[in-house]
Amino acid sequence: MPYGGNDWLALTQEPTLEPELPICDPHHHFWDLRLQSLPYQRYLLHELNADIYSGHNVRSTVFLEARSMYRPDGPVEMRPVGEVEFVQGLAAASASGIYGPSRAAAAIIGHADLKLGANVAPVLEALQAASPNRFRGIRHNVTWSPDPELENRESEGILANSTFREGAKILIQKGLSLDVMISFPQMPEVADFARSVPELPIILNHIGALSRVGIYANREDEVSTTWRSGIAAVAACPNITLKLGGMGMPRMGFDWHTRAVPIGSEELAADMSPWMHYCIEQFGPDRCMFESNFPPDKVSFSYNVMYNAFKRLSSAYSPSERAAMFHDTAAKVYRIEV
Repeated sequence: MPYGGNDWLALTQEPTLEPELPICDPHHHFWDLRLQSLPYQRYLLHELNADIYSGHNVRSTVFLEARSMYRPDGPVEMRPVGEVEFVQGLAAASASGIYGPSRAAAAIIGHADLKLGANVAPVLEALQAASPNRFRGIRHNVTWSPDPELENRESEGILANSTFREGAKILIQKGLSLDVMISFPQMPEVADFARSVPELPIILNHIGALSRVGIYANREDEVSTTWRSGIAAVAACPNITLKLGGMGMPRMGFDWHTRAVPIGSEELAADMSPWMHYCIEQFGPDRCMFESNFPPDKVSFSYNVMYNAFKRLSSAYSPSERAAMFHDTAAKVYRIEV
């Protein structure tokens, strides 16, 4: 029964652990895709609220660009501004307090094409104008992989491109951050890029975008070695912060989404721990943040179970280290005051 919906997730229920622990969820999306192949094609404020109010103390969230609600016309480079306009409205509704105390999309990460080089400046200015109080930066998905099962979003080697790097320097000038999504063998390229723009805050998504399907299936030792080496390389760059999550995406190679009954938090924590602990060991808790990546990760587990698993696997860390990973690092990186 792959890719169940909310009814499937409801088959696994458990009490919320440490319900008072403050959380900033630094990575989720809003969209209305109307694609029947996805179980969560509509994910707007009400759907997010159903998740963040399912037991945990989620005080704020960060919206990440998802190619959603782009302007239908006008200059191509300006069309992503429509997404920030759309999310700004949802964030304002959340901030009214009508739906509860959490502040959804307290920070907004949009998209601008860094391949524009210096010409990305007016796009960034339009994004800032669309959300003067919440826009914090952009994500540029630079995924490139020889695996035909992964959607290539950029050309090979784009992080070394001089015009792309020129665009990244405009982000620095404007005090903005850069989220990056990759394929895990690209981590050394991310490290080289980060060294070229040491003043740019870079947030690496989804534990470096591990993949254990397609051409990477049944190559566990080789994949793990490459991934661990990559994590060590990006961790050596002090301007990179890492998001701990994304593991519910089927590309990560777990079977959780195929089960008749959804996984519980004890088993989920045990499965995630080797990967998560290596990341935390390399980056340190102050440069790590637990993320939901909902709704993509929602194909594998519920929000309540996921954060229970994060709490279980982090139980050996000190209170201040856990505060960093659950809330403080994200609030600092995305400049959230709630």
